[in-house]
Amino acid sequence: MKKIAYIELDTHAEIALNFMELMQDSAVFDTDYYVSGKVYRQTGGNRKQVFMVESADVLPLLQKKSYDLVIIGTAHRYFNVFKAIAARYNTAVIVHNQNFTFLSRFDLLRKVLCKDRLYRLKLLLKEGLLTAPDFYNSVNHRLVLDSYLERISMRFLPVFYRKYKDEVPQIPTVVIPGSVSQSRRDYARVFEVIQNMESGSSKVQFVFAGRAEGRELAQLRKLENSVSENISLQYFTEKIDQHTFDKWMRKASFLWCPVRSETEFFSEKEIYGISKMSGNVGDAIKYGKTAVFPAEYPAQLHSFIIREPEDMRQFILNPDAFSDFKTDSYEVTSVRSALENVLNSLLKS
Repeated sequence: MKKIAYIELDTHAEIALNFMELMQDSAVFDTDYYVSGKVYRQTGGNRKQVFMVESADVLPLLQKKSYDLVIIGTAHRYFNVFKAIAARYNTAVIVHNQNFTFLSRFDLLRKVLCKDRLYRLKLLLKEGLLTAPDFYNSVNHRLVLDSYLERISMRFLPVFYRKYKDEVPQIPTVVIPGSVSQSRRDYARVFEVIQNMESGSSKVQFVFAGRAEGRELAQLRKLENSVSENISLQYFTEKIDQHTFDKWMRKASFLWCPVRSETEFFSEKEIYGISKMSGNVGDAIKYGKTAVFPAEYPAQLHSFIIREPEDMRQFILNPDAFSDFKTDSYEVTSVRSALENVLNSLLKS
């Protein structure tokens, strides 16, 4: 069997967990996982071949074994460590923000003082921020998690698969996944649509599956007191736990994902669907749900994404609009096979 090391020291525990679950029954690859304490806890811990590590310990541990491929799940910090790994191993990195990977040393230095100064100075002084361009240029493979983001220099790595079957809700249930913040999603649009739902309409339930606070929480409370009695709102003032999130996502008639077209990472503009993937794409696959995205979102390759219609109210009230998640290409066996094919190609190239 070929030997892989998967490293996740930062934020994307859910991607590492998907990889673990897909590869646990692989007859082709044997994988060790080197993860931070936070990721260890988020992935359940106590798994065979999952090791909780500090960043400085990773390379010495890798050198005790022989690996055919090293996959870095997130490279937003610890650049000095990752550069040293890339110099010694056939290394692939999962890219979550493409524009960030093309920044020069001067660009990075200039952005240190834009915001989050203490954190960015730590990256500069202790974690080799200015070696990031060297790392990204020396790595053998750059990987993306959405097929629509694949480029000549970016290879698609399939890790999202359908984990859950449908649960039919008693009434139409529209779930808006993600933290309730205007910064990354257009909640003003969502509130406007709900406010204008007609009083004589059928019953509809809206679930805001993420923490609401500040101005958006105040708007939700005001909306709750003014909507028709046929409209019910469910929202959360604390971080939503995984069990509750799973419950509502499985009950959704469809997902409403009002993502903004632009965001930023490290003060560099990123564009959803062009240089960055929306996590809601992975949500739709995981829970087997049709997802409604803004009309400008470039998602022609995804059959489960519907572009938001001009009359969203009518769409919500029309049960026939909630099309089924019909493709079987996201079943676990299909995705595992596709993943193994990509991994094999990374060993040869």
